[in-house]
Amino acid sequence: MSLFRQLWLAVIASTLIAFTGSFLVSMLTARHYLEHQLAIKNNDNATSLALSMSQMEKDPVTVELQISALFDSGQYAVIRLIAPDGKTMIEKASPAEIGKIPEWFIHLFPIESQPGQAQVSSGWNQFGTIHLVSQSRFAYEELWDGAIKLLAWFSIGGILMGLLGMYLLRLIKQPLDAVVGQAQAISERRFISIPEPAVPELKSVAKAMNAMVERLKAIFAEEASRLEQVRREATLDNLTGLANRAFFLNQLDAALNDEDAPIRGILLMLRVADLTGINKRAGRETADELLRRIGRALSAIAEQHPGTAAARLNGADFALLLPGHEDASELALELLDLLRDQSSAGLINGEQIGHIATGRYQHNQGIGNLLSQIDAALAYAENQSGLAWCKAETSHEPHAATNADWRKLLEGAIETQRLRLIDFPVAGNRGQLLHLECPLRLQASENGEWLAAGSFMPMASRLSMTTELDLAATRLALDRIAAGAPAVAVNLSGESILSPAFRDKLQILVAARRELAPQLWLEVSELGAFQHFEAFHAFCDSLRPLGCRLGIEHFGRQFSEIGRLHHIGLDYLKVDGSFIRAIDTHPGNQEFIKGLCSIAHNIGLTVIAEAVQTAEELAILPSLGFDGATGPAVRKSAE
Repeated sequence: MSLFRQLWLAVIASTLIAFTGSFLVSMLTARHYLEHQLAIKNNDNATSLALSMSQMEKDPVTVELQISALFDSGQYAVIRLIAPDGKTMIEKASPAEIGKIPEWFIHLFPIESQPGQAQVSSGWNQFGTIHLVSQSRFAYEELWDGAIKLLAWFSIGGILMGLLGMYLLRLIKQPLDAVVGQAQAISERRFISIPEPAVPELKSVAKAMNAMVERLKAIFAEEASRLEQVRREATLDNLTGLANRAFFLNQLDAALNDEDAPIRGILLMLRVADLTGINKRAGRETADELLRRIGRALSAIAEQHPGTAAARLNGADFALLLPGHEDASELALELLDLLRDQSSAGLINGEQIGHIATGRYQHNQGIGNLLSQIDAALAYAENQSGLAWCKAETSHEPHAATNADWRKLLEGAIETQRLRLIDFPVAGNRGQLLHLECPLRLQASENGEWLAAGSFMPMASRLSMTTELDLAATRLALDRIAAGAPAVAVNLSGESILSPAFRDKLQILVAARRELAPQLWLEVSELGAFQHFEAFHAFCDSLRPLGCRLGIEHFGRQFSEIGRLHHIGLDYLKVDGSFIRAIDTHPGNQEFIKGLCSIAHNIGLTVIAEAVQTAEELAILPSLGFDGATGPAVRKSAE
């Protein structure tokens, strides 16, 4: 029973008790008073009538007329003239009238009218005795009117007290609701703080809850900081802060093979010429400073182009992976200028400071084939005099379609519904199906080939058309759930969630089929979530009440940002495949992944491994803390 209902019941009960007591006391007091007044009136009227009759002639007609004149006023129930011998000489009586007074009220509070008596004399002799009883109807009406007024006053007073109590209860309930909301948020894995209320009893509760939240945040922040250091040691080069060789090769493998990665891109390699000679001639500190400057330049380029990966492969070799790019001429020239500046600034001497090679890659191209092409171009550049840049020979020609061609293709596919979802199983540690991961496919033309998301989503992002594709993918996912799929996951782009109009349309779409929402898993890439974090937060707030499962995919590269996830109520994380590849042979990655899973579990998140390639990788995942996995190894085990 709600507090408001309990309050009203308490007000009604207290009002009834107070009314009943006041009613009985008031009615009994008023009845006694009215009876006393009736008795006085009867005596006064009887005396007045007897005095009047004593002064007139005593013939029967005159006496009767005198009595009748008084009785006809309607205020008397009985007027009787009794002879000295006890016989009734004249009697006037009328039936009792109660008017509109309820009979139960008359029976509950009967009014007894004491008769008035007075002697009528004739000279010195007694002529008779007047016996007079007034009507009690008027007394009952007065008593009833008082009862009605008392009831009205208590009713109005009770209502006013109830309304006042509700107002005060609302004032008290607001901070209580805040405390309850905070507890609910914690159960939903959202760690929020609330203002401390003025009510002392609630203030102590809110203060304790806030302190607990802050302690949890501090613990998570400390653990996240430690694991971030572990991640950096396992995946980054100590000197430059760029990715190390092993981690970069994992990223390159993902760029060449992952379904949702752009199907084309550029790989750039930079080699510092004669690093050993620079160490001998200029000293180790100078050589290290040169490497750090190159690292900062590559990091700056990576920050300017989201999705780009920069690495130091060994002592003198650097790499820059540019997914979705068709031409790296501008970046290559920028890096050549950087190398030239080092010589002009006097950091090192000599013309051959470094060399650059670039080459295009395409999906499903072998890493060895690509690296050999880049190495050949780099060797050719090294044979040139001074600074040199060479493009690797490749059979992959740049895509010739213009933006207008792509727009026409995308609009046609959306309009004619040449879209479909394919599915890959995401399995739990016991082999149970968690959900189907369903990337979008688009048919370029009627009866044409079906393009992977990596083929068209970069262009859709460039043309601001991701919202239409994401809505279509969600609609197809709901249709598949309605057709019997246990659960379906759909990836949404960061550009889409940035649009309030898209979030509103998505909410309306899911709300219209709310019974299917608990089986719908919606995920955004780590890059999109943290790049547009406020929009991602708003996206989670709008979809969470509908029962959707919300998550982040490709997680791990921005692990230091995990503290921002405490208050948005996510359900799961999918760890990027670059951390999973060959994890059975990488102790550093294992330690980082164990800590990541532990923190995620502490805030109630399910953790899923992406792009699991081998049975050995799949076998070690449960011991690291993963709840599930997806990738080629999972598909093979499912078959």
